[in-house]
Amino acid sequence: MIQDKIKTRQVLQILCEKLKGEGKTIGFTSGTFDILHAGHVDYLDKAKALCDVLVVGVNTDKSVKQYKGADRPINSEAHRAQVVAALEFVDYVFFFSERRNQKNIEMLQPDFYIKAGDYSEASLTSKEIVESYGGKIQLIPITHKVSTTTILSRLSNSNAFQFVEKEGAVHQNLRSSKQSPAVFFDRDGTINEDVSYLHNPEKFHLLPNAAEGMKKFQDMGYRIVLITNQPGIGMGYFSEEDFYQVNRTMLSALSKHEILVDKIYFCPHSKAVGCDCRKPEQALVQRAKVELNLDLSQCVFVGDKTSDMETGKRAGTRTILVKTGFKGEDGEFPGQPDLWADDLLDAAEKILQDERK
Repeated sequence: MIQDKIKTRQVLQILCEKLKGEGKTIGFTSGTFDILHAGHVDYLDKAKALCDVLVVGVNTDKSVKQYKGADRPINSEAHRAQVVAALEFVDYVFFFSERRNQKNIEMLQPDFYIKAGDYSEASLTSKEIVESYGGKIQLIPITHKVSTTTILSRLSNSNAFQFVEKEGAVHQNLRSSKQSPAVFFDRDGTINEDVSYLHNPEKFHLLPNAAEGMKKFQDMGYRIVLITNQPGIGMGYFSEEDFYQVNRTMLSALSKHEILVDKIYFCPHSKAVGCDCRKPEQALVQRAKVELNLDLSQCVFVGDKTSDMETGKRAGTRTILVKTGFKGEDGEFPGQPDLWADDLLDAAEKILQDERK
């Protein structure tokens, strides 16, 4: 019976150990499987061909909402598990609530940790755990380019577009129907060396471990957003075009590390203006929330000043103060960040450890 295939993780831990003792190879993979489609079936069929026993982890409803948005999943965890278990090439199914698979791998210790081909071994945060006990990672190429999100977008376009009135005209903006987490980065002193009123691209230099940290955040599924105060523009020290030139140099440097920046938001005003876009005011954060459909409760704000920490605090994100640039010694705002980090790579590793817990 289908229901007999659905076990608890604790029961499967014992069962997998027994099966391996009998010489069976265990394959493990996981997913939401909200609306089962041809891509899922093809992937699981090929996964089974790699092992004797295929175990599939299904994300709980609570965990799906955390990283796909409040309107997901469409189907309950019980129904999703039953559909997956009904496939003849799936041997066992269990539920898990963590965002990542570290706990699953540690308990089951599968011979093969199986992922889809849109991942790379370098981007898998559980690679070291798998290899620590002699397991192997298997990547299966994607042959059916279809996703649940795409199917839902076809069914309903009501959340896919926004109509915005601006300067007397109505514009149609594409808006993601999937809520995402993001990391908000300050720029100067956090990503690059802090140069007073930086406007010369030749003086732009990435800080040590900055690109590596941003890439690690990106590989963990976070969107990359920059929010920076640039009062030098409003004070006449340099132009917006100077600011854009520095950004072009930055983006070129980051692209060499395969880092994709979703948005760069900036405030050009001096503190005397009293605008609502200068950090720690919230205009730019709220704009990013709408334009990128962000779940702020799952976002992180990283910077080198207390104003960055205050921005994240007001927005409801987690905050990380890096010991670069000002090192939090600007003294503008009281309070402590959620985490301290030596640099951006240390920040990413701390968030990864936090997620694994």
